[in-house]
Amino acid sequence: MLYPQRLGQFTREHADTLAALLCGLLLFLGWFALHLGALGLALLLLPAAYVIGGYESAREGLTTLFKEKELDVDLLMIVAAIGAASLGLWRREYYLIIDGAILILIFAISGALEGYAMARTERSIRSLMSLTPDTARVLLQGREEEIPITQLKVGDEIVVKPGELIPTDGIILSGYSTLNQAAITGESLPVEKTVGAEVFAGTLNGYGALQIKVHKPAQSSLIVRVIRLVEQAQTEAPPSQEFIDRFEKGYAKVIVVAGILLATLPPFVWGWDWETTIYRALTFLVVASPCALMAAIMPTLLSGIANGARQGILFKNGAQLEKIGKVRAIAFDKTGTLTTGQVQVYKVISVSEYTHADVLKAAASVESSSEHPIGKAIVQAAGDLDWVGAVQVQAIPGQGIVGIAQEQQVIVGNAVFVQKYVTNFPEELRKMAQSLEQEGKTVVWVAQGSRGAEVMGVIAIADEVRSQATATITRLKKLGVEQIVMLTGDNEETAHSVAKAVGIDRVYAQLLPEDKLDVIRSLQQQYQTVAMVGDGINDAPALAQASVGIAMGVSGSDVALETADIVLMADKLEKIAVAIHLGRRSQSIVKQNIFVALGFIMLLLVGNFLGNINLPIGVIGHEGSTVLVTLSGLRLLK
Repeated sequence: MLYPQRLGQFTREHADTLAALLCGLLLFLGWFALHLGALGLALLLLPAAYVIGGYESAREGLTTLFKEKELDVDLLMIVAAIGAASLGLWRREYYLIIDGAILILIFAISGALEGYAMARTERSIRSLMSLTPDTARVLLQGREEEIPITQLKVGDEIVVKPGELIPTDGIILSGYSTLNQAAITGESLPVEKTVGAEVFAGTLNGYGALQIKVHKPAQSSLIVRVIRLVEQAQTEAPPSQEFIDRFEKGYAKVIVVAGILLATLPPFVWGWDWETTIYRALTFLVVASPCALMAAIMPTLLSGIANGARQGILFKNGAQLEKIGKVRAIAFDKTGTLTTGQVQVYKVISVSEYTHADVLKAAASVESSSEHPIGKAIVQAAGDLDWVGAVQVQAIPGQGIVGIAQEQQVIVGNAVFVQKYVTNFPEELRKMAQSLEQEGKTVVWVAQGSRGAEVMGVIAIADEVRSQATATITRLKKLGVEQIVMLTGDNEETAHSVAKAVGIDRVYAQLLPEDKLDVIRSLQQQYQTVAMVGDGINDAPALAQASVGIAMGVSGSDVALETADIVLMADKLEKIAVAIHLGRRSQSIVKQNIFVALGFIMLLLVGNFLGNINLPIGVIGHEGSTVLVTLSGLRLLK
């Protein structure tokens, strides 16, 4: 479905350019023939320039007139050009036919340039479509068979060889490699991937062969969702553009009525001759048309969307690019947003008889049999240490785990659980553990002993704060965001610990999803435009309520991604500041464009009434301002 659209846009863009070139050639030849006195040849060439250069504008203008019962600027231009030609034939002043042809030519060139500008914006986004292969290599009964990716089913196992593109999202079953995810997540460096890791369609496999299990339909892959959302962003007009569209319809009617009055009243009111009156009325139709005003907004916003997509920021529509620049308050979820959502060993404290390595090895020996995230964090921290797995392992959910390692009983768990096996708890270690718990860390006690167990030490577990979180909060404050808060379901101690680490002053803890929603509503009453940043299902109501919902693209749940207005493809928090800067810059450029467009219109209108401009100059000023604001909007591509 996407590729024919892309082909159609490609064809239209080049057709407009070809029409403008042919129109210009015929105009030159017609002028040259007229200059040589070959009137008959000139009257063949110049109408041909009118038809080729003005066909598309006439078609669009008449379609709008008869189907929507509305006038638009395309039709006004054609009427002005035909009027100039008719006046030229009537007065036998054939240069007026040249004037009308120049109007058609410049209008055609303007259309071609606008088409090129829009196509460039779209190409910079739609390049994503070329990132997915058409086929996948599927394992069927031990054999590899190449099938279209549209035929892939959940549960299929596919093989991706070194240097190939990943055809669809999946989980690695076997193999190890590095993947270049820059096109999808914006990460500049390749990412290591091994068994159990998720891979995304459109990412480039490095040096290792991978066997991948498809875990979602191909049409639900991350890159397809990106393309779908980009298409939505380009078809939905933001409020400012909708206002301009409504304004154009009423404005065009006013221009027509004013043009009729200017074509009839001046001979009676100011004593103008009819030729001058008609000529000034035609020039008025040209210079008063709001083409530049119409081009002041959407090229700018689409350029901003394209710029954001290149940096891993996906705006779902232009309205959100407008809103993000107006944000005065931002609410952050904690787990998975300000933190990675993955626990890790924060600190190891051992009693004097043991080393940190002893504590980790003992804990890892029993936790290696556990599927609990804390157990996995301990095993990962033990890393290359020389430890062996325990036997007779027994886990008590919510309390701890025990087992036999090297003929020693090992006990790992919370203080209450370990106290069942140990009679003597070091008081100093207990105080250290309490201090860590007050900081929001989870403390795991480790003890061992074949008969009378003794405490070896404690391991503090923490959810890792994202490395860029502190810098992001600092940057947002410098940008003038007035209020930055944290919303979390965690306890007060953990929440305040993370908030203090990243520089957030206001915390709302122990919240249910509906509580987060209430906080967002309260912030909106005070600050109007409020952004919410989250990743989980429990964040979805707040994301929907916020003026701008921002979701983490990699760690975010499907519900959060669908609900949010902006998606951070690589989970990079610092991109929020980039998005706000883009939003503010887009607002600034739009305001500049509107000022320039209105300024040109007023200047040309005054010049026309004073008789200081002719039709070609009016055309150049009018279309020049349109091209100027269009190119101005493309500044956001950089």
